[in-house]
Amino acid sequence: MSTLPVYRWHLAPDGYATRRQLRAAGLRPGGQDVAATLERPRRRRGPLVAYLYRVDRAKPVRLMTAGRWAALAKANHARRTCPQCRVDAGYVIPPTLGMCSPCAFPDNAPEGASWNTSPHTAH
Repeated sequence: MSTLPVYRWHLAPDGYATRRQLRAAGLRPGGQDVAATLERPRRRRGPLVAYLYRVDRAKPVRLMTAGRWAALAKANHARRTCPQCRVDAGYVIPPTLGMCSPCAFPDNAPEGASWNTSPHTAH
């Protein structure tokens, strides 16, 4: 196993890019391993490290198909649906709560809340 080259911040040679830089150029790493690291010195917690990939080995970003858009919409809907009352909360359910706010805090729900005509008023 060989060690990766380490470059200082803003001193990486041409031909290397971070994931964000690749994405901005319409590219993705495409399965290649990290080619080098970029270190930005910090005073307290050690250096900030960014991984660099070779631009010549990068592949174009895959386009979203209708099936991928549908799968993404379905996944986002599942993240918004409360498992307790089965209602779309209108926001992503926090994993720390595991349910929508009215189900998690039934005593704090305003009386006759008009924002949602869900079974929350029955709690």
